[in-house]
Amino acid sequence: MMDYIEFSAKTVEDAITKACIELAVSSDRLEIQIISEGSSGFLGFGSKPAVIKVKKQLDEEELALLEREKAVEAEAAAAKEAEKKAAAAEAVTIKTQEEISREEDYLNTEKSHKSKNRRNKKKAKAEKRPEPVKEAVRSEKPKKERKEEPVPVRTEEEIAALKESAEEFLMKVFTAMEIPAELTISYNEQDGSLNVDFEGDDMGMLIGKRGQTLDSLQYLTSLVVNKNCKEHVRVKLDTEDYRKRRKETLENLAKNIASKVKKTGKSVVLEPMNPYERRIIHSAIQPNKYVETYSEGNEPYRHIVVTLKKN
Repeated sequence: MMDYIEFSAKTVEDAITKACIELAVSSDRLEIQIISEGSSGFLGFGSKPAVIKVKKQLDEEELALLEREKAVEAEAAAAKEAEKKAAAAEAVTIKTQEEISREEDYLNTEKSHKSKNRRNKKKAKAEKRPEPVKEAVRSEKPKKERKEEPVPVRTEEEIAALKESAEEFLMKVFTAMEIPAELTISYNEQDGSLNVDFEGDDMGMLIGKRGQTLDSLQYLTSLVVNKNCKEHVRVKLDTEDYRKRRKETLENLAKNIASKVKKTGKSVVLEPMNPYERRIIHSAIQPNKYVETYSEGNEPYRHIVVTLKKN
C-alpha cells in the first residue's frame, strides 16, 4: 500500500497542486489530510507554510505493480547487464586476422619512422646544426550538409528475422518473469519501425512506474534486434494502449498547469521527464496565448518550466 507523502507550500491549494504535479494525477485521485493551513504572520514575520499529507488512490493494476515492481526492475537490470557483456565479448571476437595484420603493418611503419627520426637528430647534433622545425599541417575537410536518410528497404526475409529476434527475446523475459503474454508484431514500412504489442492478465507490472519498465524493455529489445542489422530499426513496445493513455494524462496535466500559471502569474516547474514526454507537454501548451514552456537542466533530470508569456 502506498504511504502518505507530505507536501508543503504557501497555501493549501498550492500544496495540493504541488502534489498533483509530482504524482502526475488529478486532485480527485488523492486522499488529502490537512496538517496545517499555514499563516501569513504579521507584516511578513512569523509566517508558516501550509502542510498536507496525500496518498494516491491505487487501482488493482497499480497494487499488483507495487508488489512485483522490484522483481521486474531486477530482471530488466540483469538482462541489460548480460546484453552488455555479450556485446563486449562479441566486439573482441570480430577482429579478423586481416585487421590484426594491418595494425602490425602500421606499428612497424611507425617504428621505422621513429628510428629514422632518431638517426636524423643524432646527425644534426653532431653537425651542431639546429634541426629544422616542421609545421604540422592538418587538412580540414568541409562539413557535409546532413541529409535526411531515407527509410531502408527491407526484404520479407529481413523483416521476418527482425520479428523472430524480438519475439524470441521478449518471450524469454516473460517466461523468466512467469508472465503469460501474447505478442503482436508488425513492421511499418513508412518509418521503418518494428511495433510490438503484448496482451495478458498482468500487464501492469510490465509498464512499471510511469512506464519506466516498459521503456527499459523497449531499450533492451532494440539492442537485441539491432545486434545484427546493417541499418538501424526503431523498436516500439506498447501494451493495453499505455502510450496513448499516458499521452492523454500528460496533456490534461499540461492544461491544468497552464490554467494555474495564468491564474496566479507564477511559474511552475514540472518533474523531470524523458524527451518523449517533454514533447507532449510542449505541444499541449504551445497553442496557449498566455503561457509558454521551456526546458532546463541536464538528462536525466531535465525538466519543463511553465511560465507566463512576456508581452
